[in-house]
Amino acid sequence: MPEVIFPGPAGRVEGRYQEPPREGAPIALILHGHPRAGGSMQDRTSILLYKMFTEFGFGVLRFNFRGIGRSQGVFDNGMGELSDAASALDYLQTANPNAEQCWVAGFSFGAWIGLQLLMRRPEIDGFVACSPPANHYDLGFLAPCPASGVIIYGTRDAVTSAPDMERVISRIRTQKNIKVDSRSIDGADHFFRDVNDKTKDHLAEVDQHAREYLTKRLAPNAPRR
Repeated sequence: MPEVIFPGPAGRVEGRYQEPPREGAPIALILHGHPRAGGSMQDRTSILLYKMFTEFGFGVLRFNFRGIGRSQGVFDNGMGELSDAASALDYLQTANPNAEQCWVAGFSFGAWIGLQLLMRRPEIDGFVACSPPANHYDLGFLAPCPASGVIIYGTRDAVTSAPDMERVISRIRTQKNIKVDSRSIDGADHFFRDVNDKTKDHLAEVDQHAREYLTKRLAPNAPRR
């Protein structure tokens, strides 16, 4: 899990990069939660996604948005962070010019940034969006959605209620050759903790759903997008 520093639009960007095990392996970019709510590349959902893609043989990069850790700059309400993500994807692609697939995955604010990046970068083949904050940010830009992916959310999320999330997903779920799947986790809040039992954690279910989806998408005869 070597540290990397690469240039971004606001200056230095701090990241962690796992090299792929072979030439041409797929790549994945991991985006963390809201910088003003304690989000960083060290948050547990970002680390879970990073480890999962690494175990599937991807080259994987996670990084701190501007103003977090050793990344320079200040919080920019999403616009600057989207530019940070684009620079991170440029860095990842430059290191892996022959990657057979390109994915983006994120948690909360990072999921929202990742979905916006998806709309701007046609080379992205798939996505994993965990707890996208649909009540705080408009996700209407996803219709039409250019690539298939999965949205994972808790049924007790106070940031975006389950009915609201389902309404968003229903608008974008099925298009020509594109399918957006969803996985709900009963009793989980926005951070995948249990609402009723504070000692219970639902991250293992997030991991299971994401792995099942990725396994399906990487099957030999599966559509690329």
